[in-house]
Amino acid sequence: MYRGLITAAVLVAGIASASAATLDTIKQRGTLVCGVSTGFAGFSAPDSQGNFKGLDVDYCRALAAGILGDPAKVRYVALTAQNRFTALQSGEIDVLYRNSTQTYLRGTTLGLRQGPVNFYDGQGFVVKKDLGVKELKDLKGATVCVAQGTTHEVTLGDYGRANGIDWKPLVFDRPDTMYQTFFGGRCDAMTQDASALAGAVATAAPKADDYVVLPQTISKEPLGPFTRNGDEVWSDIITWLHYGLVEAEELGVTQANVDEMTKSQVPAIQRLLGASGDLGSRLGLDNKWLVAAIKAGGNYGEIFERNVGKASSLKLERGLNGTWSKGGLMYAIPFK
Repeated sequence: MYRGLITAAVLVAGIASASAATLDTIKQRGTLVCGVSTGFAGFSAPDSQGNFKGLDVDYCRALAAGILGDPAKVRYVALTAQNRFTALQSGEIDVLYRNSTQTYLRGTTLGLRQGPVNFYDGQGFVVKKDLGVKELKDLKGATVCVAQGTTHEVTLGDYGRANGIDWKPLVFDRPDTMYQTFFGGRCDAMTQDASALAGAVATAAPKADDYVVLPQTISKEPLGPFTRNGDEVWSDIITWLHYGLVEAEELGVTQANVDEMTKSQVPAIQRLLGASGDLGSRLGLDNKWLVAAIKAGGNYGEIFERNVGKASSLKLERGLNGTWSKGGLMYAIPFK
């Protein structure tokens, strides 16, 4: 009996040690290493000075602010669809924020954990307006540009077979090469997340008004972060960062007013911002870690609007990405 208790204690200690590994490494290193895309407008793309910007980038900045006290303490690693998961598995990056769809197989076969969905999307198609395409069946026999190693490549084949559409996939290992090829006229259509297509048209098309993103989508594409299995504390931090940003929007806590809100007498705001509850310390963080995270770039709504919403070149509606109280799917688990 005692041997069993000792063995159990050793196992628990081992798990606790492993689960804190990434957080401890980041604190010792003094920098968060964040995996992002090589260039998806609105999500993660370098500007003219080479600085990454976008929704995914703002999550990296918020995370660095919450852990290290400085949103600038991030090293971004630009990854393709093919090497993104390997980079996380090997420890090259601490967390993957890269337009990555969460699926059953990715959740059960890669040795990785899927975090909460931070953007609900669907696979869409963009065509040139003068092609006269109104719906997907009009693309029979069409050449379709698609990125290699993505869910889009698989879904394109599945949908075509199920609906008798014999489109011809033209596969690319990099999205920038795919964009150049499509806008150069080699493909009749291009398929990707609808949000990414809107970004491509806004930033890469020679003349945006010549193109249209078709209204139909052929899949569910829940996008969110990935972490390594066996790193429970770190995975929890990634999870609660997202819920914290959503909760902040629900409670009216913004980048501009977060310092003032720390004086609020509303219990839910007090817990979120570390004025009560000691919730941060349970993750190995300062109790006011979410104050720093929100100051870095605002709540979820602010991050959305700035990067992909009406204030951005993509001008996407909130839709499913609205809060639950406004008909969307964004719903924060209670901080209590």
